[in-house]
Amino acid sequence: MFGNLRSTFMSLMIGSYASSAITFPGIKLIYDAGVPFIVIMFTWSALACLIFINCALNWPTEAFPAPEEVNGMKKVGANGPAPEHKVTRDGSLVPVTPMSEPLNQKSPNPEEESQAAAIPEKSVPFRKSLFSPIFLWSLLTMGMTQLRVIFYMASMNKMLEFLVTRGQKLETEEEEMNMKEQVGLYTSIFGVMQLLCLLTCPLIGYIMDWRIKECVDEPSDASVLEEARDGIAKKGTRVRYRKIQKLTNAIYAFLLTNTLLVVFGLTCLIYNLQVQLLTFILHTVIRGFYHSACGGLYAAVFPSTHFGTLTGLQSTMSAIFALLQEPLFSLVLRQLHGDPFWVNLGLLFFSLLGYLLPSYLFFYRAKLQKRFSLLKAPEAHSLQETAA
Repeated sequence: MFGNLRSTFMSLMIGSYASSAITFPGIKLIYDAGVPFIVIMFTWSALACLIFINCALNWPTEAFPAPEEVNGMKKVGANGPAPEHKVTRDGSLVPVTPMSEPLNQKSPNPEEESQAAAIPEKSVPFRKSLFSPIFLWSLLTMGMTQLRVIFYMASMNKMLEFLVTRGQKLETEEEEMNMKEQVGLYTSIFGVMQLLCLLTCPLIGYIMDWRIKECVDEPSDASVLEEARDGIAKKGTRVRYRKIQKLTNAIYAFLLTNTLLVVFGLTCLIYNLQVQLLTFILHTVIRGFYHSACGGLYAAVFPSTHFGTLTGLQSTMSAIFALLQEPLFSLVLRQLHGDPFWVNLGLLFFSLLGYLLPSYLFFYRAKLQKRFSLLKAPEAHSLQETAA
C-alpha cells in the first residue's frame, strides 16, 4: 500500500502493537481496585471481537501491487501503448483491454493472459523460499530474540524482588511491604515505558527503506541505459540496485538490533535498580526493532505472495521456541534460589548467535554484487559500440 515506504509503515504498525502493553499498568490498577480477574478477561475478549468487525468492513476486493509489480507495469507502458492492468487476488497482473480499442482487433485469451502474467510470481516456488538460508537463519535469530525478551517479561518481578532483597529472607512485615512497593513502582514504570515502542519503531523502518527510491531494479533497466546515453550520470556516482540496497539496509537493521540485545543482556547482569531503568528502555526498543527488521527483510527478499505465510510461520516457530522460558524460570526459582545471574549470562552468550544472520546477508550481498557487475559489463560494452 505504501510503495518504497512500506517498511517504515510496517514498523509503525508493529510499534503500535508493541506499545499496546501500555494497558498493563492500567489493568493492574483496575485489578488492585477489586475488579475480579475473570470480569477483566471477558471484557478484554469482547473488545477483541472488534478486530473481526474491522477485518470484515475493510476487506480489500483486490490485492495491492507491490512496488516491483508497479515497476513492471511502468516498463510495459514504456514499450508502447500500455493497456490498463489490474491485480488479481493471487497477486498476478492481468491486462484489461480498453473499451476504446477497435472491435475488429483480436482480443487475447483471458486464460492465457492470466497464465502469462502469473509466471513471474510462480517462478519462485514457496518451497524455495521456505528452505532458503535467509529464512532458516531468521528463524534461529527470531526464536533466540523472542526467548530472551519473553523470559525477561515473565521473570521480571522475581528479578526485581531479588535485587531488592539480595536473596535474603525478609523478617519483618515492614520490610516485605517496602519490597512490594519498590517492585510495584518499577513494574509500573516498565509498563508505561512500553509507549516508547511507538516512537522508536519507525527508526528501524527508516533504516530498511533508506535510499530505496534512488535504486533501479537491474543493469538492463531502461532508466539506467537512458541516463548513460544522455550523460546524465555524474562522474564518481554509482548506480544503486534495489535488491542490493535492501540487503544492505537489512544488514544495518539486524546489526543494530542484535547489538542492543547484547547491551540489554549486559545490563541484566548488573545488580542495581537504577540500571534496570536502562534495561527497561532497551527491552522496549528491542521488542519493536526485531519484529520490524524481520518483516522488512521478508518484504525485501521474498515474493509478495509468500510474505504472509512466511511471517505467520516465523511467528509460530518463535512462539514455540519461547516455551523454553518455563524451564528457565523454574531453574531460577528452585536450583538458583531466585538469582537469575547464570541464566542471564547463558542467554547473553546465546544472543551472540543473532550476528549469524547479518553475516550471511553480507556474503549473500557480495554474491549479488558480483552477479550484477557481470550483467553490467555487456551493457556497457554495447553502449560503447553504439557511441562509436
